[in-house]
Amino acid sequence: MNGRDDLGDLKAFLAVAQERSFTRAAAKLGISQPTLSYTIRQLEARVGVRLLARTTRSVAPTDAGERLLRTVGPLYEGIVAGMNALGEFRDKPAGTIRITADEHAVDAVLAPALERLLPDYPDIKVEITTDFGLTDIVAERFDAGVRIGEQVAQDMIAVPIGPEMRMIVVAAPSYFAAHPEPQRPQDLLEHNCINLRLPTHGGLYAWEFEKDGRELRVRVDGQLVFNSSKPRLRAVLAGLGIAYLPEAMVRPHLNEGRLVQVLDEWCAPFPGYHLYYPSRRLSSPAFQILVEALRYRG
Repeated sequence: MNGRDDLGDLKAFLAVAQERSFTRAAAKLGISQPTLSYTIRQLEARVGVRLLARTTRSVAPTDAGERLLRTVGPLYEGIVAGMNALGEFRDKPAGTIRITADEHAVDAVLAPALERLLPDYPDIKVEITTDFGLTDIVAERFDAGVRIGEQVAQDMIAVPIGPEMRMIVVAAPSYFAAHPEPQRPQDLLEHNCINLRLPTHGGLYAWEFEKDGRELRVRVDGQLVFNSSKPRLRAVLAGLGIAYLPEAMVRPHLNEGRLVQVLDEWCAPFPGYHLYYPSRRLSSPAFQILVEALRYRG
């Protein structure tokens, strides 16, 4: 057996097994679908067992394929990480770093930091996937994720990359011209609220409040539901309802009088954005440079 061929064929198998699609795997590998299919057939012929069960609509690992995925997958990822780590011996750090973050984190933290960092490191590439869900960065093979501190799992290394945050309740003056301002969180149940659907759990986000140590969650209702921040901001500016948004996002509109804030005493600060990644991750010089560029120092 040819070791080089085995590694290339394993890479092809892992891509199909993880993507559950020849089309997506071929696009990811940058090869044609017929070439990928031929590679998988050659691998199955060499090992003497069927690794993938194919139908007209889907593809999934067989029992043998699942075993190969569990045993060889982590080893292959380790080989790739080890090869990438060799970048420290180059004149300039290099490599691709994949990050998942929500829309506001990209705008408020990641984009400004990368604008300062990347011109000095032309061999570092950063791929950002915008996602409001609590992505499993290990399963989805991201190098790191960005979430608020309260959402980071205990087994992750978490690096603060922004100050404390607040979510606040706002509406346009035109909305409050036709509706009374809420005096307590429970009053929101009588209002047209602009909701957020969380992709990870599929449910609507319950607005979180705290005052004098008392915590309260309110499941609001309204005509509009979005799964990201910018459409909610646009809707609240149009006077279509009340929204619960990051203070930093709406502050310019508050200062200009386009929005009005209510329930301020119920909106407590909480730990801001953190970059998180597995403690066992083999960090490349490029990744360490990114971490230090993002680290919040107050």
